[in-house]
Amino acid sequence: MAAVLTCAILVAGTAIAMPLIANYLVSHLPALAASPDAAARLFTLGAIMFVVVVVQALATYFVDYQGHAMGARIEAQVRHELFDHVQKLSFSFYDRQRTGQLMSRISNDSLWLGELFHHGPEDLAIGLLKFFGAMAIIFWIDPLVGTCVAVLIPFAVAYALHFNHRMSIALRTGKERIAAINERVEDALGGIRVVQSFANEADELRRFDAENQKFLQSRKDSYRSEAMLWSGMEIFGQLVTIAILILGALRIVSAELTAADLLTLLLCVGVLLDPIQRFDNFIRLWQEGYTGFVRAMELLEVEPDIIDRPDARPLQHVSGSIAFNAVDFRYPGEDRAVLSNLSLAIRPGEFVVLVGPSGVGKSTLCALIPRFYDVDAGAISIDGRDIRDIPLASLRTMVGVVQQDIYLFSGTVRENLRYGRPDATDDDIIAAAVSANAHDFIMALPQGYDTDIGQRGVKLSGGQKQRLTIARAFLKNPPILIFDEATSALDNDSERAVQAALLDLARGRTTIVIAHRLSTVRRADRILVLTRDGISEEGNHAALMEAGGIYARLHDTEARI
Repeated sequence: MAAVLTCAILVAGTAIAMPLIANYLVSHLPALAASPDAAARLFTLGAIMFVVVVVQALATYFVDYQGHAMGARIEAQVRHELFDHVQKLSFSFYDRQRTGQLMSRISNDSLWLGELFHHGPEDLAIGLLKFFGAMAIIFWIDPLVGTCVAVLIPFAVAYALHFNHRMSIALRTGKERIAAINERVEDALGGIRVVQSFANEADELRRFDAENQKFLQSRKDSYRSEAMLWSGMEIFGQLVTIAILILGALRIVSAELTAADLLTLLLCVGVLLDPIQRFDNFIRLWQEGYTGFVRAMELLEVEPDIIDRPDARPLQHVSGSIAFNAVDFRYPGEDRAVLSNLSLAIRPGEFVVLVGPSGVGKSTLCALIPRFYDVDAGAISIDGRDIRDIPLASLRTMVGVVQQDIYLFSGTVRENLRYGRPDATDDDIIAAAVSANAHDFIMALPQGYDTDIGQRGVKLSGGQKQRLTIARAFLKNPPILIFDEATSALDNDSERAVQAALLDLARGRTTIVIAHRLSTVRRADRILVLTRDGISEEGNHAALMEAGGIYARLHDTEARI
């Protein structure tokens, strides 16, 4: 920044030097003509002007290149901070936000912020130095002409401020509109298979066009204000030129000004026009960059709901006991509590299955263990330690989650499996795949472990994707495993393969399974039946069937289906 501003001063200084050298040349031309070494002196002046031009060119190059590079680094740093920050925000934040809006803030807003940091200081420094330098020369040559020019300037400033305000409103609206477009595109393309299966391409295009037209209107409003601003500034420059020409001519007629002075004044007008354009550009960049800055800061100022306590320390040698003590939880903005005064204890290495009607809080209960959400009251402990006293990174390392909503990243099979443990060797990856009953189908793929599986694993079947997520959990090798079974959409062979992989993975570790089908539960050490009133029944399969309660009815209903 310091180097760029130094070069900006050189750019402004050399621009102001040219009218002064021209004034000296024209003023001393008669004396130079009578001098015997006139040619040598003229060549010397020409050499000085050449050096000034070279210095100006080098300084301009440095400002353009290094200034842009600096702006790009700032932009990259801001984008890094935004991305780093949003990854720390809890699930409750994402429950309220839309991905397209966040993408726009991270990408578009940081771009304009970088442009402001590059062009803003540079344009401001060059513009101010050129403006005051040119005005000083004009006043030095003729105070009357200088006063005339100074009187016109406040009108130009008021005009610029008015249209800047209008442009600011239009630009902020435009940012909101492009974020809505990103959201629409992300939603439609992410669900393209659903869109095409319902033949709803025309509806999606109609929704996209509605957002696109709103964006178009906001851009037209912005361009209208910008056009009014630029054309007004251009007229201001022409008015200054006309004023100097007329006043200068009158002053020459009255012998109060020389032709050399008039030439210098006109050259100074040319120098004055550049600061005006730079100020216009700075104002535009300020509006773009400031709105981007505000939107970025709005995101950075969102405090994470879930953070480490100051005295949090990792849990060593985890055995895997879990206890819920009078836990209450409701989702933000919801009136009804999902869990109320819930207490339960899970022994180390126990295989526990959660069953119950949809919507009673089975997934919520499991999401509380790795602190995807924090309890409203009560406490959850692992090995007797409140999970809020364990650093998040440590807690989530010891808890493996295989979610119902399977998510695989774009890339190869190997890259997706290594996500479970980045430092895993190829032998570790293969061993995990073998344990998850996934190795055979992986080897049948065109490039085996190096096969690209597409966006969210679209090239794989449901059972294959589920087994890859289990293999990823095998590779992580956590002492506590939470598995949202979600096998109801699989065929019988895939379901058996997934369940076999799950049982292998559960061996020797505390395991909680949310059962959507009851075919897995027979091998559970304990079954918990969760209802809106809490845990209504618990026991093994045989005991619960004999009791003839809620579990038995759920089992009989599924058997009839």
